[in-house]
Amino acid sequence: MSGMHLAFDLSFSHTEGRWARRGSWVGRDFPDPRMYMELAQVAERAGIGMLFFGDGTGIPDTWRGSIDAAVEWGVQWPRHDMSPIIAAMSTVTSHIGFGLTYSSTFMHPFYVARLLNSLDHVTGGRIAFNVVASTRSADAANYGFDQLMAHDMRYERMEEFIDVCQALWQSVGAGAIVRDRETGRFADPAQVRAIHHHGKFFDVRGPLPSVPSPQIAPMLVQAGNSPRGIAASARFADLVFGFGGSLPSQQRHRTMLDEALKEQGRDPSSVGILWATQVIVGRTMDEARARRDEVLTFWSEEAVGAFLSHNAGVDFSKLPSSFPLGELKRQAAEAQATPGGLIGTLLAEHGEDYEMSRTEFFEHGWRSATGMDHTVLGDPGTVADALEENFAATGARGGYMLSSPLAMPSGLADLAELLAPELRRRGALAPRYQGRTLRENLAI
Repeated sequence: MSGMHLAFDLSFSHTEGRWARRGSWVGRDFPDPRMYMELAQVAERAGIGMLFFGDGTGIPDTWRGSIDAAVEWGVQWPRHDMSPIIAAMSTVTSHIGFGLTYSSTFMHPFYVARLLNSLDHVTGGRIAFNVVASTRSADAANYGFDQLMAHDMRYERMEEFIDVCQALWQSVGAGAIVRDRETGRFADPAQVRAIHHHGKFFDVRGPLPSVPSPQIAPMLVQAGNSPRGIAASARFADLVFGFGGSLPSQQRHRTMLDEALKEQGRDPSSVGILWATQVIVGRTMDEARARRDEVLTFWSEEAVGAFLSHNAGVDFSKLPSSFPLGELKRQAAEAQATPGGLIGTLLAEHGEDYEMSRTEFFEHGWRSATGMDHTVLGDPGTVADALEENFAATGARGGYMLSSPLAMPSGLADLAELLAPELRRRGALAPRYQGRTLRENLAI
């Protein structure tokens, strides 16, 4: 069994009330880069492999057809482009990696390839690119789309997007830069070539006007868990971001990914999955429970509704007193939203014909919005036991993308200072920073 890797998910470290809880910053507020610079140092001391930023560019507006609830309660907003924050964090660290998200549904590959090349230089080879197929109508509206692109087409575009990026990253040879001071010759033209890409979604001449970066290409991360998303992961991902909470679904994802990797001629043992897992750790079990209870006081029906509706693409404020689950599937399909998430979980558990009450739905939804459906809670030993058991049961390849619903920075600092040392004491973690680049350090 290889050791597990740990990453911290900072996507929502400042939202859903985290900014106000005990242990939060006083005198510093998002997006002050100093908050993240200090956290990066804490995480690196603990040997955390990567700090990860998911992203979305639209304010949730599906609930009641308005952004008001999300704005008022800070639900999945504000969201800044975190590339400058990553650049700042890299100046006070030497080993920890950084994951950055851009949408292949809306962005252009030339822009993204050039930006990530620059960030890989700035960080000394510590960048990962989390490529996503966007599933939220609020994001689409900001890029001029009336509705979301069809589900499978989003992944078709993603695959071409990555093809273009990879061609651009290879368009300047590793030995192209000569820098001959005697002759003044800077580079070898034979190693700098246009890519002449002409595809269904993109036309890009190239080459990339950049010096090859330390990793040449950033580490590629992908999170799709539908059959089509898993097929895309198998085609290009170096690391997969998986959804935690249900062991059978995790095992099913691992099995499907292994089969897809074999079809692509890739070795399944070389591609790990980081399971998204929310952790509340305390010095004692009672302290962990008290911290959980503090989190739960934040979530009103308006906050839950804004969160769920945004992520499912369905306005749940319009739910009748009871309804068949198949009706939610139909509404999500009409919106071209993702077939997974809460709706997918409920369908897998109950089936399309199950008649669910509005009250029952929001009970499930409350657990989903709070993250309690995939939370591990307890003292360091209890949490470490749970992670070790789950790691073995899901193939022992990859590790965990840990998030915290507690205050920023204390919730994540406790993961670094309480949980990580316990796992390392047990020999459960992968060796600390064995290589120079992120790709080397997260290898399984």
